[in-house]
Amino acid sequence: MSLHHKPPREQLTRALKWGAIGLVGLQVGALASVWTVDAMRKRRTPQSGTFPHLPPQHTTVGSDEMTIYTYGRDLYDAMLRDISAAKDHIYFECFIVKADETGEEFRDALIAAARRGVETYVILDTWGNANQDPRFRHFPKMKHLHAMNFPFVRTGLLTGRSRDKGRDHRKILSVDGKVGYIGGYNIGDLYAHHWRDTHVRIAGPAAWEAEDSFIEMWNAYRKRDHPQLSSTSDHQWNSRIRSIVNTPAQNVYPISALYMEALSRASRRAWITMGYFIPDEPMLAALTNAARRGVDVRVLIPEYSNHIYADWVGRPHYDALLRSGVKLFLFEEAMVHAKTMTVDGKWSTVGTANIDRLSLRGNFEINVEVFDDGFAAAMERIFEVDLLNSHELTREMWESRGPLPRVTERILRPLAPLL
Repeated sequence: MSLHHKPPREQLTRALKWGAIGLVGLQVGALASVWTVDAMRKRRTPQSGTFPHLPPQHTTVGSDEMTIYTYGRDLYDAMLRDISAAKDHIYFECFIVKADETGEEFRDALIAAARRGVETYVILDTWGNANQDPRFRHFPKMKHLHAMNFPFVRTGLLTGRSRDKGRDHRKILSVDGKVGYIGGYNIGDLYAHHWRDTHVRIAGPAAWEAEDSFIEMWNAYRKRDHPQLSSTSDHQWNSRIRSIVNTPAQNVYPISALYMEALSRASRRAWITMGYFIPDEPMLAALTNAARRGVDVRVLIPEYSNHIYADWVGRPHYDALLRSGVKLFLFEEAMVHAKTMTVDGKWSTVGTANIDRLSLRGNFEINVEVFDDGFAAAMERIFEVDLLNSHELTREMWESRGPLPRVTERILRPLAPLL
């Protein structure tokens, strides 16, 4: 045997090592190319940021008044009115609050509430606000103001410690236990006028759903100098409205099952709007199985999202979806950031969880599910208006794409579990 001949196992290890390095290099190059092309597109033909939308949609579900917002400024005005009217306590939790004029409105309103004696609690995610002035997310020390920044470093993936997993991607406002807001809107000038998103306001007993979710998060992550919150036990259940919460700290992720169960029960139609759409194999099966049995499955996503690499990582799933009969619609001229589904004119959900791994297996998320024909009718009206600002990606259009996009999709597909 030659002194220079390497054992087969060592040769295999070396080949795998260099193969992995080569794949990573290809992926980095593909991501850089996708980003460069998208940056050029934005300079050449920037989105207008305008889109048709309905005024706030009002419905009654049992003892609760519910309002669906699809335009940021409408939502913010309502939230600020409720904050200004607060008498006892405010719970505010948000992934992103921009250090701009709109963000200042909310910051000032929360501080003003505390000054007049309202117990005000604030949770902001440090990661989500990492590109903002760090001074903005630190509130002044006041008697009635209690603020917490959710940790930037989450070491749970490395240590295995459940408590240290997940980003706080939730958006919650609860006022006096009487009003609650849940949905996809972050806070900022951009979102106020140029992003299409969906949020719900609940006025009535079911507002407890938002309040209790905040209390659990606060108590789990508060510092020693923060007061502990107690949840009321005398709330009235509305069986037609409930919140579903993903809690990485407990390895609990029911929102994925929420989406898939609704698809498995659908008999007529399932209309979905998602800001980021990268279905895993079980979700892909739920979508395609529903379409094959004759359900009108429609998925509305951005034509170009603010994270263009997420668009490309999701593209390899389009072939299976389109072949099964799922209809894909691309929203034009603005980022659609909503996370909603409505099924058979009976069931709907609005929340913070995208159909991707980060939302369904990574982040703290919250969705509201609603069993009500009137609410579902409003959700369908909203979806139909969004379709007016979209174009369908047909199977013929998809199959006519060139070889370069196909190669890029193959290279980026392995990144799906990371997004």
